[in-house]
Amino acid sequence: MKKRIMAAATVAVGTCVGAVPSAHAQSSVTLWGLLDAGVSYISNIGGHSAWRIDDGIALPNLMGFKGTEDLGNGTRAVFQLTTQFSLNGTLVSQKSNGSGSGVGLFARNAWVGLDNDRYGKLSLGRQYDFMVDTLFADVGADMAMYGGGFYQFRDGPFAKLGIPDSPPDEAFDFDRMNGDTPLNNSVKYTSPLFGGLRFGGMYAFGGTAGNFRQNSADSFGASYATGPFAFGAAYTDIRYAAMLGDSIRNFGFGAKYNGQKLLLTALFTNTRNTQNGAAVNAAEVGALYRFTAAFSTSLAYTYMWGNAGVDHNHAHQVGAVAKYFLSKRTAVYVQGAYQLTNAGATAVINGTFGPSSSRSQFIGRIGMQTMF
Repeated sequence: MKKRIMAAATVAVGTCVGAVPSAHAQSSVTLWGLLDAGVSYISNIGGHSAWRIDDGIALPNLMGFKGTEDLGNGTRAVFQLTTQFSLNGTLVSQKSNGSGSGVGLFARNAWVGLDNDRYGKLSLGRQYDFMVDTLFADVGADMAMYGGGFYQFRDGPFAKLGIPDSPPDEAFDFDRMNGDTPLNNSVKYTSPLFGGLRFGGMYAFGGTAGNFRQNSADSFGASYATGPFAFGAAYTDIRYAAMLGDSIRNFGFGAKYNGQKLLLTALFTNTRNTQNGAAVNAAEVGALYRFTAAFSTSLAYTYMWGNAGVDHNHAHQVGAVAKYFLSKRTAVYVQGAYQLTNAGATAVINGTFGPSSSRSQFIGRIGMQTMF
């Protein structure tokens, strides 16, 4: 087995979803991993402040295998197996289009397929949908990728959105961007690049006897990159069994500018529950400035607002990160995030797993990340 070290620049394109570099040898298997740990201060969880060691924040703790075998004529057999874990030694449960959460060894990703230079890639198994593949990995439109990590993904006073398996009293990662909810039993096609254009579609079989539609899902995405600019749009519709034929529908679009020193991002997502009509929009803008090759700072602002189905609740969130790379693979960072909601609603930043008792919540963190 051939081991490869992930370059820092490549990891920045896929840190929170577990993306790794494509293998260039005729046949190879790559072992890779991401690790993050630190100390966080949370101002208010249920009326009390808390200090705790949180891991998997700037990066998820992932370990994976990615393989390719040259079959000739520009065609390769490919596979990926990815597991997420906490630094206390336990596996992290992953939601999906089925009922409940899975705690399998490779619950983050487990797929196999064929990839052709001319015709694209066809893959089967447990895979990310195009909210992640297009908007996060291909375009890089989410500032969570570059600085905020887990705390930067969207959450807020939108529990009435009614997403199955979300923690109580919140709408955890309601726009699906953090890669925590891959789709089971899925078939996915991803095109090759056509002059900067890439597109794809997938269908996830529900696997429910007597009901072909239950727990099934569709997803589509397209992106275009030219010079320092990238743009994309994606759509995902998941028909959960718990919703009796209705679904959670997501769509979004985003853009990125990546200059020599300055990186800018913009992202919009919409999430709708077709059963109760509840809907939430999120708009995020972010900037990262590279003072040196090793040191950068980033700032992101997110505004989230819902319709009558979630009591017209809304929230503002600001996040800031300063990061210093000790080497190509290892960095230390300080981070802050603050959320403020409308009167009568309670704040909840993604990853705190507990709403504030008031309309505001703050997180301060110091941490370390490494990659192999």
